[in-house]
Amino acid sequence: MIGVHLNRRVFAGTTALALGALAGVAVGLFGVGGAAAQRQAEPALPPLLEATHLPPLLTARGEPVELRYDVFCGAGDEEAASRAECDASGTAFVRAGDAGRFEQIPLRVDASASEGRYVAAVPSAIAQSPDGFSYYATFRDGSSGVEISSPPGAGDAPERSLPLGRSVDVHLGRHVFGRIREPDAVVVRAAWGDGPDQVGLEQGRNLTPIGGSSFDVDRAGNVTVLDETHKRLLRFAERDGVTSRTPLAVDGTIADMAVADDGKIYVLDSSSPSPKPLLRAFAPDGSALGSVESAERAAQVRLGPAGAVLLQEPSDQWMDAAAGGRLLAPDSQRKSGRSGRPLPGGGDVVVLRRGNEIRVATVSGHRVVRSWRVTSETPIAEVQLAEPRGAGLVLVARVYTDDQDEFVVLVLDAKRLVRSFSLDSADWAETAPLSKFRLVGSSLYQLGSTAAGLFVDRFELEGN
Repeated sequence: MIGVHLNRRVFAGTTALALGALAGVAVGLFGVGGAAAQRQAEPALPPLLEATHLPPLLTARGEPVELRYDVFCGAGDEEAASRAECDASGTAFVRAGDAGRFEQIPLRVDASASEGRYVAAVPSAIAQSPDGFSYYATFRDGSSGVEISSPPGAGDAPERSLPLGRSVDVHLGRHVFGRIREPDAVVVRAAWGDGPDQVGLEQGRNLTPIGGSSFDVDRAGNVTVLDETHKRLLRFAERDGVTSRTPLAVDGTIADMAVADDGKIYVLDSSSPSPKPLLRAFAPDGSALGSVESAERAAQVRLGPAGAVLLQEPSDQWMDAAAGGRLLAPDSQRKSGRSGRPLPGGGDVVVLRRGNEIRVATVSGHRVVRSWRVTSETPIAEVQLAEPRGAGLVLVARVYTDDQDEFVVLVLDAKRLVRSFSLDSADWAETAPLSKFRLVGSSLYQLGSTAAGLFVDRFELEGN
């Protein structure tokens, strides 16, 4: 069975994670190699094998379920790549619920598919189990002998699919662009530049400034902005502007960030020499507490019950990255993989974006508590935020056409869509892909930018 063969040194980049990570799209990419002279001096890299997959995390009653994968092989150098073949084969292991033996299903090649060419149909008795089903897959490249599991935790941390159940269904119709809601307050406004109260770097005329790639908001509404260009945190109070500047030992490239209630700072730094980012931990005063490589190519850092959790690619699993006050090694991360984002107060939120449909569920003890199903006539790019709020949910997704895009905010309760509004995408400068929104209580915060600088707007979700 033939997969896709790629040279490892040009299987490049991580920016394509932006449109898929929280939405459930797994994208397999690797770092770019150096110049030709450097390539000659470097030892040959070992062969590689990778599988990407869109997990069917939430299934509707009666719908057939298939597991589809794309398989990528690569050689260590261009000469080896020209000689090597990618002779991949795979097997899916599926079972009803979370216990018992896995049933093996060989993956067949669907040559007519443009993506998801390796496919296994999940038997109806398993796919329609009221307890859902769990599964993993293994792959082997017959040319190199390399073997992998997807997800990497295999049977110890399989993918988990749950029945959506009785969902709140919302159809958005065709989006009308230009009806933008104004903010209730502008909490942060900072110009581009090198001054003490400025953010990022003006690289030159007609060049986009960089900086301010992520932010977070505490319970009191104080905003922390990661000014990675100047390797520091800027803290803002709504009425007082910049209240503190804290140096951080980061690499100065685009990074995601989460700030815990105790003030501990987690930064997911994308500039690691390895394709896998480094998670760095800092004390509230900015002193370094340590760093650890992510198990895969992590796309997002958030806070779970025990500390930082990472959204990993290509498994599309959330993995614990900190527990008991310490960072966890990659092997421990892999063993903790789960399909939903663990929430600080307990339970998970599971999100699946498939085409122009979004499915979301809150989960407790491997059972769906509440679920929502949103469809749109206008194409949906990424899901930026899916945050439970009481018995409801706040959902933010980007919709787009060939020449414009906006964010749609949906406020849902346990029975219906309560309200919705649109926001300017406001992404003149690049940020971490899935870090433009935060929800605190009934306040939604948006990180945005214009040619003049960076801002954080606040929108009240009640009383409007």
